[in-house]
Amino acid sequence: MSIQQQVVDAFKAQYGGAPSFVARAPGRVNLIGEHTDYNDGFVLPMAIDRSTWIAFRPREDDAVRVSSMNFEGQGQFTLSAMERQNGFWAEYVKGVAWALASMGYALRGWEGVISSDVPIGAGLSSSAAMEMATARAFSVSSDFAWQAATMARAGQQAENGWVGMNCGIMDQMISAAGKADHALLIDCRSLETALVPLPPQTVVV
Repeated sequence: MSIQQQVVDAFKAQYGGAPSFVARAPGRVNLIGEHTDYNDGFVLPMAIDRSTWIAFRPREDDAVRVSSMNFEGQGQFTLSAMERQNGFWAEYVKGVAWALASMGYALRGWEGVISSDVPIGAGLSSSAAMEMATARAFSVSSDFAWQAATMARAGQQAENGWVGMNCGIMDQMISAAGKADHALLIDCRSLETALVPLPPQTVVV
């Protein structure tokens, strides 16, 4: 059974009905450009076939309720009164909400279930995948347009300013703007991007 179907089934079991939407954001590997994203250089990452999925439905209030199939505990918070809870997995969700709100987005709540097959701690950007899937859920529930560079900056801000992990922009940018069968050349000064086609049946080891 696919991760997408698993997260949909888990949502149905928890909330008694089908989700309104399913968001997905991939992990990544980097082909060229190590430690150059936070030094305003060029990087060439590619998205991989491992992703974070969120089955969700919008709420009428400003509450966010989210559970994970990978971690224990449920994340519950209101967008009008967010407080840090160090070490809890849902801080990545909360951090994205905080970053988007600080950028001026008017957010509405949602409830959902998260699952991921991006290995944690393996250098494949599981945190960025969660941040970008979360940003996508907020863009749908709050009805604002998806702009990859802006959402990537929100994810980076969440990681830097809320979670407390200093990172560059590459991970969030490839998760937000990647395309199947392509690498993505990113100029980390301007966040301009160019898709680079990969040879058919490319395998990265």
